Amino acid sequence: MNITLRQLKVFETVARHQSFTKAAEALYLSQPAVSMQIKQMERIIGLPLFEQVGKRINLTEAGREMYRYSRAIAAQLAEAKQVMEELKGMEQGHLIVTVASTVNYFAARLLAAFCRRYPRVRVSLDVTNREGLLAQLDANETDIVLMGKPPDRSDVIAEPFMSNPLVIIAPAGHRLTEQRQIPIAQLQDETFLMREQGSGTRIAMERFCAERGFQLSSSMEMSSNEAIKQGVEAGLGLGIVSIHTVELELEAGRLATLNAECFPILRRWYVVHRRGKRLPMVARAFRDFVLSEAERFVRTPSAFRG
Repeated sequence: MNITLRQLKVFETVARHQSFTKAAEALYLSQPAVSMQIKQMERIIGLPLFEQVGKRINLTEAGREMYRYSRAIAAQLAEAKQVMEELKGMEQGHLIVTVASTVNYFAARLLAAFCRRYPRVRVSLDVTNREGLLAQLDANETDIVLMGKPPDRSDVIAEPFMSNPLVIIAPAGHRLTEQRQIPIAQLQDETFLMREQGSGTRIAMERFCAERGFQLSSSMEMSSNEAIKQGVEAGLGLGIVSIHTVELELEAGRLATLNAECFPILRRWYVVHRRGKRLPMVARAFRDFVLSEAERFVRTPSAFRG
């Protein structure tokens, strides 16, 4: 049937109001124009759609069936319009992402790939520590958070997207780099460069030590992974970091990982957002991209002995 969308709209309006006059007023058309559209539809269909009963018009059996289809078509068109508007929003949207400093080494590659797919999206990226991440979640200041251990709270949704092994790093040429299955007890007298209290890596290390009754006798606290890497390379001590933060240093031979008992410590990274928050289309697309594509961007260093 060569019925136009315009004719369907006119028919649906007449059927809903059960009046040509009211339909004409609603559509800002003249009554003869409305009547002409209905007559054209009836000619195309080959059946009457309305019948006159006194001063009232009623739908015929064919009219009732067409009314059902016209409403379904109108609903589908409205849904299509909404989806298209959301897609416009995604193509030109603004994505607000906050990542833990450890995740940033990996998140940059993810964001670059996502922006290649959606080049008109504007991205605001904030790199901060765990305390800052939680504060932004509480204040609803970010769309998506990429982090290690998520908060144990019911007001957030956290989905794991990638493994994040923690390894012990040492300066190249350290006496322990050639040793296999180093007993944990042998490391007890080593100096370790540690992240600040409250960081995800520090929490994981403290839990690891508590579970095994292992206590570091000497440690230095540093506020970033970069500081730890530089300190280890300079010979200040050993470090415990995500394998993903030392790719370049391992490949360049400036650092090495130790083959220690019970290492690597296996953790995961999570994509997190507030429960109940209506994520913008672009944020939903990024969350789905992270969950489905993250593993493709993993680069396990060839020098990793873990």
